[in-house]
Amino acid sequence: MSILLFVMLGVFIFMMFRRNKKTQQQQAELQSKFGPGVDVMTSFGLFGRIVEIDEAENKVTLELSPGNTATVHRQAVTKIVEPAVVPEADAPAVPDDVSSITGHDVSAQETGTPAQANETPDETLKRLNDEGKKDS
Repeated sequence: MSILLFVMLGVFIFMMFRRNKKTQQQQAELQSKFGPGVDVMTSFGLFGRIVEIDEAENKVTLELSPGNTATVHRQAVTKIVEPAVVPEADAPAVPDDVSSITGHDVSAQETGTPAQANETPDETLKRLNDEGKKDS
């Protein structure tokens, strides 16, 4: 019984070291792709473009928006952000007619006319409540 316990402990330690080694390899591979102009995300959710990398100090300067930069530790940069490309052929078609989506005719007032944009929150609540009573 004690031999089985030692074997299980050995397997557990082996798996722990293996996972740590994989994580270190992935981090090293990610950091090898770093360079000026690459869009990245930090571990705390900050998005930016790499402007400069200071190897001696382990610092990365990110441009958050034009003219705004931030300096973070190199290990804080955890992900390279690649722009999402949606092919035109796969994009869903948006119908021009709202009634084809809802299945019933929608008046101009319900589709979001400029008059609706000027209504107060109380007026919006009243209108939505009234619409709910009509449908019942």
